[in-house]
Amino acid sequence: MRALSGPRAVTSIFIGGGTPSLMEPQTLGAILEGVAAAWHVPDGIEVTLEANPSSVEAERFRGYRAVGVNRVSMGVQALNDRELRFLGRLHNVEQALGAIRLAREIFPRMSFDLIYARPGQTAEDWERELNQAIDLAADHLSLYQLTIEEGTRFFDLYNRGKIVVPDEDQAAHLYEVTQAVTAARGLPAYEVSNHARPGAESRHNLTYWRYGDYAGIGPGAHGRLGTASGKIATATEKHPETWLQAAETNGHGMIEQTVLSREEQADELLLMGLRVKEGVDLARWSSLSGKPMDAEREDFLLKLGLIERIGNARLRATPEGMLLLNRIVAELS
Repeated sequence: MRALSGPRAVTSIFIGGGTPSLMEPQTLGAILEGVAAAWHVPDGIEVTLEANPSSVEAERFRGYRAVGVNRVSMGVQALNDRELRFLGRLHNVEQALGAIRLAREIFPRMSFDLIYARPGQTAEDWERELNQAIDLAADHLSLYQLTIEEGTRFFDLYNRGKIVVPDEDQAAHLYEVTQAVTAARGLPAYEVSNHARPGAESRHNLTYWRYGDYAGIGPGAHGRLGTASGKIATATEKHPETWLQAAETNGHGMIEQTVLSREEQADELLLMGLRVKEGVDLARWSSLSGKPMDAEREDFLLKLGLIERIGNARLRATPEGMLLLNRIVAELS
C-alpha cells in the first residue's frame, strides 16, 4: 500500500470489520507500528477500534489505550435483551452497559451503534430507547435502520412471514423521530446515520464521505488511492486465512486494483457527499465529471424540496431528501 500511495501523512486509523477487540493489545500495537513505519503519523490523530461488548475486558481496553487507541466504537445494536437475541447478538444489555462504562472511563472518545425499525417497534419504544442511549453516549452515536438483505436469516424469516418490519411510512416516521430527538439532545445528524456533538464527528468516516484517499489493508478491505496512474479502487481477499497466505507469499492480500474514470469518481463523490450535512463541493464534482450540474434536473429536485444549495459552492440533500438519497443520486448523475 505504501508503494502505491507514496509518502503521505496519515489523518486517521480505523481497526474494524468484525471483532478486532479479540486481538491482543500487543498485536494491535504491532499494526500501529507498521502504519507508522510506512507513513508519517502525526501526534494526536484519531485511532478507532471497533469492539464487541461480549469480548470487552477492562485489562484489554487499558492495553489498547496504552498502544495508542483513543476512540472506541461498539456494536451495541439494542438496549433490550429480547431484541438482542432477535438480532443474533452474543452479548446482553448488562454486558453492553458494562462495556460502555469502561469505554467512557478509559478512552477520550467513544461511540456505539443501535439498529431501529425493528419488528413491532413503535415510535414511542424507539424514542424511549434513543433517549436512554443518549444518556449513555459520550459524544457520538451511529443509528441504522434494519434492512432485510437477501441471503441473510432475516430475509428468509421475512419471506416466510415470520417477521414483519415497519413499512416505508412507518420507517420514515422513525427516521424523523431519530432526527428530532438527537437534535434536541445535542447530537444532531452530520451524516444520514451518524450523530455527534459538534467537533466529535468521526474523522475517519468523514474521509470516506468527503471522497478522500484511504488504504484498505486487512481481509475484505476496500480502498481508494490517488496514484500516478490515477485514482484506483482496491479490494482485498475476504477470507482471513487466504488473505494471510497471499500477504505472506506476495506481500499483500489485494485481489483488485481498478483505475477509476473521472466520471466514475464524480459518481462516487456525489453518492458519498450527499450523505453528509455539509453536502457536495460543486466545483470539485464539475472538475471530475467534466460538465456542470444539469440545471433542469437540479431545479426539479429543488422544487420538490429534496436538495438545497449552500451558497453557490455546495449542494446537499434536505432532511426529506435524506430518505430518498439513491433516487436523488440517480437523477443527478
